[in-house]
Formats: sequence, structure tokens, C-alpha cells
Amino acid sequence: MAQKSDGMNYAPQGKPRPVVKPGEFVYAAAFLEHGHIYGQCNGLNEAGALLKWVYDPDPAKVAAFRKTYPQVQVARSFDEILADADVHLVAAAAVPCDRGPIGLKVMQSGKDYFTDKTPFTTLDQLAQARAAVMATKRKYMVYFSERLHVECAMHAGDLVAGGAIGRVIQVLGLGPHRLSKPSRPAWFFERAKYGGILCDIGSHQFEQFLHYSGATEATVVNAAVGNFANADTPEFEDFGEASLVGDNGTSNYIRVDWFTPNGLRTWGDGRTVILGTKGYIELRKYVDVGRDAAGDNLILVDGSGEQFINVAGKVGFRFFGELILDCLNRTEKAMTQAHAFKAAELCLKAQAAARVITAGA
Repeated sequence: MAQKSDGMNYAPQGKPRPVVKPGEFVYAAAFLEHGHIYGQCNGLNEAGALLKWVYDPDPAKVAAFRKTYPQVQVARSFDEILADADVHLVAAAAVPCDRGPIGLKVMQSGKDYFTDKTPFTTLDQLAQARAAVMATKRKYMVYFSERLHVECAMHAGDLVAGGAIGRVIQVLGLGPHRLSKPSRPAWFFERAKYGGILCDIGSHQFEQFLHYSGATEATVVNAAVGNFANADTPEFEDFGEASLVGDNGTSNYIRVDWFTPNGLRTWGDGRTVILGTKGYIELRKYVDVGRDAAGDNLILVDGSGEQFINVAGKVGFRFFGELILDCLNRTEKAMTQAHAFKAAELCLKAQAAARVITAGA
């Protein structure tokens, strides 16, 4: 399922690293609108979780899902999953505008929720989720795959935390994607349903800024969106950029777009540059352009020299095991709730502040 040419169906696979005994942590998958659900499930399964149920109103999506996970039971309704006391967590990749309301139902049923990004399309949905987390004491976790399911991105966080480049000054995030327009569902082009480009794929970049910089709050300084090449879908934004300043003085610039050329071997040349007072790190996440199709490349430059490190297969995807243990132990090692919600808030605020720089071509 790890298709490198198609970002919508890119589902990384790692090595099994169970953190629980068989059957100790049970979860369900529901609302299979985005292919990221396969990445969510792969990560949980490799960490030892038991996938018990699947639900989607579209039988074709369920049938396709069962080809990958044949052991899963098909729920007759979403309520059947919510009524199952054995289920600890519900993983879902619904239409973006539905992710917040679904999360409320999951948490109110006494289960934790693990949604694909972007987790919300409005600030009101975020406010409701924050209130529900306080009331239910359940988790509203988010699959920020461009860090959590990328080994070089995880390794970069360890290097930064260990002081490898000193104090972080700035984070640059580039998130280009291949559009593959004919394969996209109708909701993908409806502004109210996908939330806008800074809200959608921009959410990855804001989450990474918070993680690498250590900022817990940020101000949107500048934001812009445009539709340069998709006039037939006027509500669609194919370009977005934003600048932020963190509460600790760090700065952030992101660019996200749907202009990956067909000549690139993967769905997007995702890159991150983390500048510190003692050096810098560059991530070439999915491909080393013009040299090698391998991803997970990390460049480290510091006072002692230059290093080009490929970490594929060496770091793993520990977030999923940490999430499972967080759910069982009510801890916050994988990701704090405050962090997940702040990343969501920033993408919503950037989207709301964005000026339109073109009305289409």
C-alpha cells in the first residue's frame, strides 16, 4: 500500500515492534475517505494493536480495506463500534469537515480518537473538541504523517533535542504534493469540506514547526493562497504560504502546493530545514532528487563537518507504540493534547488570515 507516486495512498510500513501483548489493545477503523487510514492502521498494527472492526457507508471502500486487512470484522453501523466496550481507540480518515464531529461522538462513547490530518476545518470545531477532551478525559490525536511516519523527521527531532545544532532559530517547511486530479473525490475541491490548503496539508508544516522549535504558541505574520492552474475547480487552492513567529522567538516559513511534476519519482519532494545557532539540519524526506529514489535522507552540518545520513529502516515509527501506551496509561509521551490542538489552531488561523494572490488562470 506504500505507493510512492500517489500521496493520497502513501502508507508507510515498518518493522513490527509490539508494545503490548496480543489482544491487549483493540481498535477500529472507520470512515475511509482518505488513503492515510492505511498508514494509521499499519503503524498501530506494527506496534501490536488488534484491528477488530471496520466501518464505512461505502461497501466498496470496506471491500478494498479488507483485502489489506482480511481479519477485520465489518460493522453494520458506526454505533456498533462505539458500543463495543473492548475497543480502546477509533482511527478514522473522514472527509475533513466531518472529522471534528466524528471525534466528539468517539470521545463521548468513552474511546480515544485518532484522526487523519487536518483534524478540523473550523475554529468552532476545535473549540468543541477542546471542551469534549476536558469533559470526557479522552484523547483527540492526529496523524501528522509527514513527521510521525518519516524516519528522518523523527531522527531530526532527536538530534535537535540533544543539542546537535544548538538553539533552533528558524524552521523552513516545504510540502509539495502531486495532484492526480482525476483520482480525487468531489469533496477534495470544495472549500467548506477540505478547509483550504493551509488548513489541510499546511497542518503538517505547522506541527513540525512547533515540534522542532519548541514553541508552544505562535503568531501568523503573513499568509497567502492561490489557484494558479485549476480554474475549473474555483474553490480549490493549489498554492499556499505562511510565515509565523513563535513565542520563544523562533520563526517559520512554509510553502505547500499541488505542483509536483510527473517527472518526479515520488508524490512530493518534501523538505524541512532547521537552522540552529550551532548548525543546521536538512531533511529530504521522500527522494534525493537527481541522485537516488531512496527517501529518509538527513543532512547535518555543524562545527565538525558535513554529514549525509540515510536513516531508512534505522529509526522506526515509535509514535504508534507510544500512542498505544498513552491510551492505556493515560500519559502523553507520543504527543501532548495541547500540541495537537495548537498545531490545528495555527493552520486554521493561517487559513483565515490568508490573502488570495490569484483568482485562477
